[in-house]
Amino acid sequence: MIADGYTDLPPGKLANVVTCLEMRARPAPRPDPHTPPCSLRRAARPSADWYRGLFREIGQPYLWASRLAMSEQQLREIIEDPRVEIYAPVLDGRDCGLLELDFRTPGECELVFFGLVAAATGHGIGRWLMNRAIEFAWAKPIERFWVHTCTMDDPRALPFYIRSGFTPFKRQIEIFDDPRLSGLLPESAAPDIPLL
Repeated sequence: MIADGYTDLPPGKLANVVTCLEMRARPAPRPDPHTPPCSLRRAARPSADWYRGLFREIGQPYLWASRLAMSEQQLREIIEDPRVEIYAPVLDGRDCGLLELDFRTPGECELVFFGLVAAATGHGIGRWLMNRAIEFAWAKPIERFWVHTCTMDDPRALPFYIRSGFTPFKRQIEIFDDPRLSGLLPESAAPDIPLL
């Protein structure tokens, strides 16, 4: 049991409050917003360099580092698995986001990563991409579609997931090494989270 109150973290460690959300049935469809003209590209067996570059561009402000810490082989085992579907919205000829759906657990789909590069936010592309995620997930024989987000993610993420039809079901505390101190991300990343 975790005691109420404050818990000191050693220097170099960060803590997040993680909220897990799920859908147990396909929600009513939401209309696609009027967005800049974009398309969606399935990245079948993408290169690790392409994946890490897009992952870093989207996630650096939120200290996404899990996939950056993996070896090339570990990452390839995930992103080349046929049960993992990776998509990139394309705007003006450039990949501007990441949608990763993991069907490796029978009967489930995890929305592993969902995000846009900074220049693509605020134009309705996120809603358009979520509509595709829901469509693709529930096209398979699943009973559960789930995702988690945390306090270091964009503050709009949690309400967006709830509006999309996900229901919170669990809260966790995540403690991890600050990826800026190991060089996975530059020290300038996430300037609103001080280095200790």
